[in-house]
Amino acid sequence: MKKLFFLIILAAAVTQAEVKIWQQELVIPTYTVEDPDPNPRFYTGRTYQGAQGRIYPYPMSDVLTNQKQDHTYQAVFLENEYIQLSVLPEIGGRIFTALDKTNQYDFFYRQSVIKPALIGMLGKWISGGVEWNFPHHHRANTFIPVHHDFAENPDGSKTLYLSEIEQRHRMRLLLAITVFPRRSIFEVEITVENRTPFVHSLLYFANPAVHVDSSYQVIFPPETEYVTQHAKREFSEWPVSSSYYGGRDYNGINISWWKNLTKPVSFFCWNPTSNYFGGYDHGKDAGVVYVSNIHMAPGMKFFTFGCGDQGKMWDEMLTDTDGPYLELMA
Repeated sequence: MKKLFFLIILAAAVTQAEVKIWQQELVIPTYTVEDPDPNPRFYTGRTYQGAQGRIYPYPMSDVLTNQKQDHTYQAVFLENEYIQLSVLPEIGGRIFTALDKTNQYDFFYRQSVIKPALIGMLGKWISGGVEWNFPHHHRANTFIPVHHDFAENPDGSKTLYLSEIEQRHRMRLLLAITVFPRRSIFEVEITVENRTPFVHSLLYFANPAVHVDSSYQVIFPPETEYVTQHAKREFSEWPVSSSYYGGRDYNGINISWWKNLTKPVSFFCWNPTSNYFGGYDHGKDAGVVYVSNIHMAPGMKFFTFGCGDQGKMWDEMLTDTDGPYLELMA
């Protein structure tokens, strides 16, 4: 009997350690957007994210509505005994949910609704989950379907592949999202390809969002002494500031805590040498950590709309009930 009992327990452990990948319908309340402008927009002088807002041959989709209806998405799920991810290939391959099964903690911001605002390159954009930015921030394809496929690997891990071609520059992005057995992590491998004979510049940032409240703190590597603004146009000490930064006097304020940031602001980690950063919810005793080779991917940044009036306005614009968020960009 003891031997039989042992075999049953072992079989259960092996089953729990298996990685699952599957596709299923996911019904999400969605605010509708009017059809894109049928007239091509070449260049009208619009700027976007500090650059010229050239979108052709993409159409502009910037007429939002207040009409909400249930929409059925084809979601892809990846799961092992520790974590479960859901991905929406129909919306740029965005990771929609990411659950720590050990404590039921959503380690990325979990939206209960698709509620676009005019933040994207082509207009409509949503917050939450993880957005992939290539070849620039809030890319043109952030709300456009991407190709996807599955693979089972010899080590028992399973991979979701997401692929797209950026129509303006004809560059290709391939993302491989892998979940492993017996590991509470997931891995993203990025491959970029210039399919043209021309030189193109590019930016790549993963843009994970996280739920925040008065207990949330951003964790930059311990050697971090300074943070900087876009284009390195101003600096602040870290974590306790003694500077005027982003239009506010932060003298004596610990800027690693979300509760102390009352207006929209970005902080880039200055000159890190470690391979990680993350965020921690002290109230829930849970958080998330990003790990990558600092020599290949040196970018560490966070952005928040803040806990003040502007932040509350954006909360209402981007979600119905899910509250404020912060972007841990890498």
